[in-house]
Amino acid sequence: MFMGFGEVMMRVNPQQKRRWRQALPGNIEVTWGGGEANVCASLAMYGQPVRYLTALPSHPIADSLVASLQSLGIDTHCILRREGRLGIYFVEVGANQRGSTVLYDRSESSVSLAVPEEYDFDTALDGVTWVHVTGITPAISREACRTNLAMVKRAKQLGAKVSCDLNFRKKLWNWDTKLQGKELARLHMSELLPYVDLVIGNEEDASDVLDIHAENTNVNQGQINATAYEEVARTIVDRFPSIEKVAITLRESISADHNNWGALLFDVASNSSYLAPVTEEGLYQPFQIGHIVDRIGAGDSFAAGLLHALHSKSYSSPELAIRFAVAASCLKHSIQGDFNYVSESEVAALISGNVTGRVQR
Repeated sequence: MFMGFGEVMMRVNPQQKRRWRQALPGNIEVTWGGGEANVCASLAMYGQPVRYLTALPSHPIADSLVASLQSLGIDTHCILRREGRLGIYFVEVGANQRGSTVLYDRSESSVSLAVPEEYDFDTALDGVTWVHVTGITPAISREACRTNLAMVKRAKQLGAKVSCDLNFRKKLWNWDTKLQGKELARLHMSELLPYVDLVIGNEEDASDVLDIHAENTNVNQGQINATAYEEVARTIVDRFPSIEKVAITLRESISADHNNWGALLFDVASNSSYLAPVTEEGLYQPFQIGHIVDRIGAGDSFAAGLLHALHSKSYSSPELAIRFAVAASCLKHSIQGDFNYVSESEVAALISGNVTGRVQR
């Protein structure tokens, strides 16, 4: 069984890529989202057994959130109910050269206030073989950072594997006024990573969180040197020898509506790296994603796709696993909201070359 731990929030955004000043007063969209919950949702939709651990207040809106998770098949029986509030994040989805913006309203949330002693980790981890965490939850508060590390340590003691998406959020790492955001992230993520088996990040995370940089890459200008990320992955493993695999998504942002998308997986056991997607000749050729509906949650859909593939019968090799993960996250760009509502068969169709989006009858 998989388990994710972190903060799940209410997501609020205007409809049809409108700006807030256009949308209010008026109709808005309300859904749920959060890095670890997004991963759990995808895993559940692939048919994987999955549990979600978080802390929530006791009121009807939080009850609705839990019911939504349960409707996907996620085990929620270990969720802690306590004082605090439900975090909210507001999204203004970008278009063309106007990027998306996120406004957080999550201070004093239940999960940010809860301390490790409030959770029953042994019950939550019963039957769990793989735990997924991110760098988002430890960024929201000192207490959440302590809890995240304590839970991961206990998971390792009980024999579970751990994956961590670095997920640097510069707006969140501010709970220690003595340190700048990147300094705080580097300090505490370096405490966590010795307990991690699979590290996941995007093209900027290694630089922001670990001060490890890819050569000949300029993310702000949409210039990605895909092959340079193998050296980034190897450097991460050298620094944290417990890590067995490193996966890095590679996004080239042409505009808010047009991204090129691929990824690299470095596998310690084979001492090899694998890029996806690739041509028949084996050359890296990223998906060209135009007319993006919603890119938020794409990294989480990638993490979930990779975890599912590595635990499946059909895609467990590193080469196939990274193909599955990239295809799954490519499809996420076509889906509104944080959750990636796709099936394994839809991902398999994209891997096999069905890229035109034709009507399936």
